[in-house]
Amino acid sequence: MNSPSSTNGGTDTGPLVFDRERTATLLDFHMLVDAIAEAAAEQEAGTILSPERLVVPLGEGGVLLSMPATARDIGIHKLVNVQPANRRRGLPTIHATVTVCDAATGRILCILDGPEVTGRRTAAVSMLAIRTLLRRAPARILLFGTGVQAGYHVRAIHALHPQSEILVCGRSAQSSEAFCDSHRDLHPFLGPCAAPPSDIDAVIMLTTSKEPVYDEQARPGRLVIGAGAFKPEMAELGRITLDGSDLYADDPAGARHEAGDLLRANTDWSRVRSLAAALRGPVDVNRAAVFKSVGTAAWDLAAARVALKSLASG
Repeated sequence: MNSPSSTNGGTDTGPLVFDRERTATLLDFHMLVDAIAEAAAEQEAGTILSPERLVVPLGEGGVLLSMPATARDIGIHKLVNVQPANRRRGLPTIHATVTVCDAATGRILCILDGPEVTGRRTAAVSMLAIRTLLRRAPARILLFGTGVQAGYHVRAIHALHPQSEILVCGRSAQSSEAFCDSHRDLHPFLGPCAAPPSDIDAVIMLTTSKEPVYDEQARPGRLVIGAGAFKPEMAELGRITLDGSDLYADDPAGARHEAGDLLRANTDWSRVRSLAAALRGPVDVNRAAVFKSVGTAAWDLAAARVALKSLASG
C-alpha cells in the first residue's frame, strides 16, 4: 500500500471531492475484495480501530450516523444522514460522505460519495465470503431482494464471476421481472425466481424484512449470506437455517447488537467465527455455512485505500 503522501489525493487548495460516478470508477471490485481481506486481519490485530457507530437524532424522525475508523496509514469518517421524510419530498432518504485523511498529518486527502462506497464495499464483502467459504466459482447465485444493494451485488458478481447465473426473488413476480429487465445489461445471465432451486450454490439476502424470509434446511456446500437486515428488529434468516449451519460474521461484535436474525434465534455466540478467522482457516467447504454481514467502518477504510491507490495509478 502506498503512503497517502505518494497519492494524488488532496491539493494545496483543499481535498479532492468525488461524486458518485467518479467514486465508482475508483473502486474496482477485485481490489476491494483484497483490501477488505487485508483490513479484516488488521481489525482483528487491533491495527485498524473502528468503534461502534454513534447515532444522533436529526430533524423530525431522522438520524445522523457517525462511523470513524483509523489505521497506521489513513483515517476515515463516514457520515450518514437518514431522513425517511424525504420520500414525500421527492429526495433521497440517505445522504452520506466518506472523508479520507492522512494518519500522520491529519490532512484531508479526499471526500468520496458515501452511498457508492457503502454499496460497493458491502457487495465486495459478500464476494469475499464466497471466495473464503465456498472456495469455488458459484454456478448459480440466488438474490433475495430487488433494491439498490441487489444492483450492487449484480455488478460485483459480474466483475468476479461473469459466467454465474443470477436468479432474483423479489416481493412479487412483477418486481423480480422488473429488476431483471432493468439490470440485464449489467449481467446477461439474470432471471426471476419464485423459490430457491435445489442446485443453488450461494444465497444472498438483501432485504430489510422484519420476519425471516429464508428458513430452508441447511444444505451441505451451500453458502447463505445475510447482508440486508442491519437492525436488531430485522430478520431475514430463520432458525432452521441458522441452527444447521456453521456461522460466520464480518464483525461479530457489531452482530451482537445489529444482527436481528441471530438475536431472534438466540444464537450461541461462541459458534460465530469472525471473517478474519475464516480467512485464516481451516474452513470445511462441505458443510452448510451462513455468513452474516452487518458492516463496519473498517470496510469503508479499505475502500478508501483502494480509491487512493487508483488515484495514484492514474
